[in-house]
Amino acid sequence: MHKRVLLGRLLVAGAGALAVRAALRTTRRVAARGVLDRTNFRGRTVSLAGGPALAAGASAAAALGAAHPAVAAAALVAGTGAGAVGLYDDIAGDRPGQRTAKGFTGHLAALRAGQVTSGLVKIIGVGAAGIGAASLLAAAPGHRARARSPIVAGADLLLGAGVIAGTANLVNLLDLRPGRAGKAGLLIAAPLLAGPTGGVVAGTAGAVAGLLRDDLDEQVMLGDCGANALGALLGVAIAQRSGLAGRAAALGVLTALTVASERVSFTQVIQGTPGLRELDALGRRTP
Repeated sequence: MHKRVLLGRLLVAGAGALAVRAALRTTRRVAARGVLDRTNFRGRTVSLAGGPALAAGASAAAALGAAHPAVAAAALVAGTGAGAVGLYDDIAGDRPGQRTAKGFTGHLAALRAGQVTSGLVKIIGVGAAGIGAASLLAAAPGHRARARSPIVAGADLLLGAGVIAGTANLVNLLDLRPGRAGKAGLLIAAPLLAGPTGGVVAGTAGAVAGLLRDDLDEQVMLGDCGANALGALLGVAIAQRSGLAGRAAALGVLTALTVASERVSFTQVIQGTPGLRELDALGRRTP
């Protein structure tokens, strides 16, 4: 990577870290007392303030690092859109009767019974954010060249939206232990730092790094808001650098993992796999 490009990416990452810290202070100051407090897996009271902070800070930094205005707009739509409906689910989903529906099939079952769950609203909202972001990516130079017909353009749009929404959902599925979603996000980001997607990814990764210590220390959690925003921004980077075949392959992997999550506990898999178990626990506070 050219030195000037590397320096630019480091500056964008630093901007992401600063932005998320400022957003966290603002969120804590303006949020009503107790509205963002939740009990985590260990029984500790933890604030969901990390979610809105990451959604705002990472989206802004990703847009700052984007190589084209259309990509910057896509990052803002994906990150803030997925974060907003995730925040709605974090708050409305805590009401009585909402948490009984689990997973995609659970939300569909509730809908058949006449109940529109906050989780279903989130699924629809994340999908809409994915479509909006993918349509904006179509205006970027690398994507205009391959949309040679309405059919190809339509497939490109749907696959891009699926990758963005699917990545948002995958990262959210991993957000069951302190720092897990953030670590997963950084691992996904690492190979995406090179090339035209690097600026978007650098801003996102910088924001994650700026919040990771508080997440691991169980001071804040990402919740659906932060995890969805993080995944959606990474999905924008994956969609931006992929052709039709690449988007289809990525969506296939994301779909397979989502289906597997309905049957297998990711936490049990991680705990039972040497290497993953140690990485998952790295930096986390002891009981």
